[in-house]
Parts: sequence; structure tokens; C-alpha cells
Amino acid sequence: MAITKGYKALIDEAMAQVKTLSPAEAHALLDDPSVQFVDIRDVRELERAGMIPGAFHAPRGMLEFWVDPDSPYHKPVFAEAKTFVFYCAAGWRSALATKTVQDMGLAPVAHVDGGFEAWNKAGLPTVPRPAHSTPSKKIG
Repeated sequence: MAITKGYKALIDEAMAQVKTLSPAEAHALLDDPSVQFVDIRDVRELERAGMIPGAFHAPRGMLEFWVDPDSPYHKPVFAEAKTFVFYCAAGWRSALATKTVQDMGLAPVAHVDGGFEAWNKAGLPTVPRPAHSTPSKKIG
């Protein structure tokens, strides 16, 4: 099978069509209540490295389902009137994800150039992944 458009071309297309924030520009938005950071990394990445304070975790594999209000998996956070800033580890997945949600109609959106690695390298704040409570079992 011949690949007619590789990942690099897809990333280049996405980068040309979405707003990209430097880690410093993104950091300046961290305490803005009208901005929601969205971490699309795998949960194991969050456990290893932590995340940006206040970020909402939306695994890349579920993103379209969580964004779409018609989906049975929709997450209300994506219906809020906010600017959504996506990030992953290096900025590739978040560029693709940002283009996808932008194409879906979610706006305004942006992503962090260089992702969490660039954020960390810039010495910006991180927090451990929040602990998740175990659902209680219903008896009867």
C-alpha cells in the first residue's frame, strides 16, 4: 500500500490552518477563566510527566466523540463558551486534533507549539495527574 499523504504533510496542513501559541503565550492565558487547556495525551503520559495546571484530560482517541454534542459520549466542558488550547507531548497530535475540532466547528481553538515538552523545557508550572476516585458500587 502506498501512502499518498504522510503524517508530515498532515501536520504541515494542520499547522497552516490552526492558531499556534508559544509556551510563553499559552502560559499568559493559564489563569484566564475564559480559556480551557486540553491535554490529549495518553493517561500513561500524564502519570509519568504530570500536566498543565487546570487542564482537562481528553484522550486523543475520544476527542471527536467528547466534542460533538450529538454524541452519547459528549463532555459538557466542550459546550462552554471558552477558548480551547490543546496540547500533547511534542505538538504534532495537538496540531492534528486542533484542526479536527476546528473543522467540527469548535471555536476558538489553538494549540501549544512544542507541546508539553516545550512547556516543561521553558520551566512553566506543572502538576501531577489528579487522582480519580473509584466509583462506589450500588448494592441492591
